Amino acid sequence: MPTKSKVAAPITSDANVSEAFAIILEHNYHYLVEWEGTARDWNDIEGVHQFRVTIRRMRSALSLFRSAIPKSASLYWSDEMRWVAGELGLARDLDVFIDEGLTHTSRLPLKGAEQLKQLAMNRRAQVYEEQVRPMLDSKRYAQFKEGFRDWYHERRWESAELTKKQHSNQNMPVIPFARALLDKQERQVLSAGSHVDRNKADDMHRLRIECKKLRYAAEFFRPLFAGMDTFISHMKGLQDLLGLMNDIAVMHKLLGELTAAEHDPLTLIYVGGLVGWRTCDFYHMLDSFDGYWEEFTEAKHPWWKKSAVIKAE
Repeated sequence: MPTKSKVAAPITSDANVSEAFAIILEHNYHYLVEWEGTARDWNDIEGVHQFRVTIRRMRSALSLFRSAIPKSASLYWSDEMRWVAGELGLARDLDVFIDEGLTHTSRLPLKGAEQLKQLAMNRRAQVYEEQVRPMLDSKRYAQFKEGFRDWYHERRWESAELTKKQHSNQNMPVIPFARALLDKQERQVLSAGSHVDRNKADDMHRLRIECKKLRYAAEFFRPLFAGMDTFISHMKGLQDLLGLMNDIAVMHKLLGELTAAEHDPLTLIYVGGLVGWRTCDFYHMLDSFDGYWEEFTEAKHPWWKKSAVIKAE
């Protein structure tokens, strides 16, 4: 059984951008394959979780490196990764709901928890049987793995139709590229969050996505700059809050689907209580938004400290 790893892709300061991009993809591809077997079953829900996170990381890399790797060269792979993640999405939602969302059952003074749990577990078994395993066994997924491995191994984006700027960016040293990329993505977060309407789900969702992309970028370049772990830690509170908001939105939709044909009044009353409980959790946590935002905006940028650059051995 694989173990969770936070080891970053082994890029070094003497790499150019194209080399660094290939190393990031290769590192995550191998991690994806390691979790493939575990993802077939819900006995260890980290299987689907790690699988989907790794897919998101690789899709983020395709987006973040867009100034060097043209969209025309990566769009097919981005679409295939979206398909893979989509086939696992409902399984992950059910895993999270069963493992985390139902942890409040002992605290709510309502009946109906066991029936709701059984509904969720039955639906999860069906989804793993009808969506997760068929996707992993499919010809399309096998072709994705083989083709994507060839694409990054041979660095086929280098022979794509490139602008002069893209060609120059592929061959430039990774350090200045990483600095510019991190600055650009931080500006995206600041743009999304500086005047965000906390009562608008779409605005908060955009902020969550931009924060994730910055987090992934910081993780990609962690081997290049000392102090990146500290910077990432200053994002944790903000990301936790935004993640809870997303979990509640997903749970609300999931409960609607699970109980669409349910007529037991105790179960339906329990569902209402659970939604109210979790929503209350979020609004209590939302009071901390200003503090989390200030912590993020005041975090120092290790990528601009010359002394923080980790030299290649």
